[in-house]
Amino acid sequence: MEKTFGREVAGVFLRVFAVILTFIFILGITDAWYQAETVSDGSCNVAVLPIEGAIMPFSGYDDFSLMTTPTTVRDFIDRSENDPFIKGLLLEINSPGGTPVASEQISQMIKNSSLPSISLIGDIGASGGYLVAAGADKIIASAMSDVGSIGVTMSYTENSKKNEEECVTFVELSSGKFKDSGNPEKPLTEEERNLFKGDLDIIHKEFVRQVAELRGKSVEEIQALADGSAMPGIKALEKGLIDMIGNRQTAKQEFAKTLGLNEDEIVFCEYSAGLLPF
Repeated sequence: MEKTFGREVAGVFLRVFAVILTFIFILGITDAWYQAETVSDGSCNVAVLPIEGAIMPFSGYDDFSLMTTPTTVRDFIDRSENDPFIKGLLLEINSPGGTPVASEQISQMIKNSSLPSISLIGDIGASGGYLVAAGADKIIASAMSDVGSIGVTMSYTENSKKNEEECVTFVELSSGKFKDSGNPEKPLTEEERNLFKGDLDIIHKEFVRQVAELRGKSVEEIQALADGSAMPGIKALEKGLIDMIGNRQTAKQEFAKTLGLNEDEIVFCEYSAGLLPF
């Protein structure tokens, strides 16, 4: 059967249309991949990374509605470092702390980043939140920010008296002398307390050592401040825990100096809901 001219033209158009659709699809996939792998759209050059809530090793803790994990921070820093438009990192910190190892990991990621970094403490940068802040090249805070709280805690509520009043008996079934130590359903023995206190002292000393190293201070200087108390930003400046009092505009000015740009050339890449998985 011979094709008519009209059917041949229609066939050509269909093939061309299919090619165009394929091209558009490929462009869409490429753009989606690029957007997923980069932080800037080309109009901004300093990536803003929020460090908010509890700092935990992974997400999914029901006790915390807001948290930051090492994985989240690692992914964001990797994307920023691989983005040709990004020239610096601004870490906006509002965290009372979290687990020691997760805080240490994030602090080291920031310290080891190839990009210039500034921590901007909001209402609170305490305990593990302060350790994270100290990983940056500079720390800026409000005069009224809550800063420091260099210390370690594992305090908990013990229920043995309540259980006794309610005629509830704790049945201990464990192997290993200290396996049930810290179980809130039974009293803490003096031997168990000494065990935990020894562990806390080790972690406390390491916390002090890391802050001293990150801040370029002696261990003795930081140890004198490491009583677990937090302090307003203005006092933290006097004690050398932060570098300056300020805000976002201050951070912009510092990035301009560091990068050799005009202040109006510094544009923050704002994060939006859904960009980060926490």
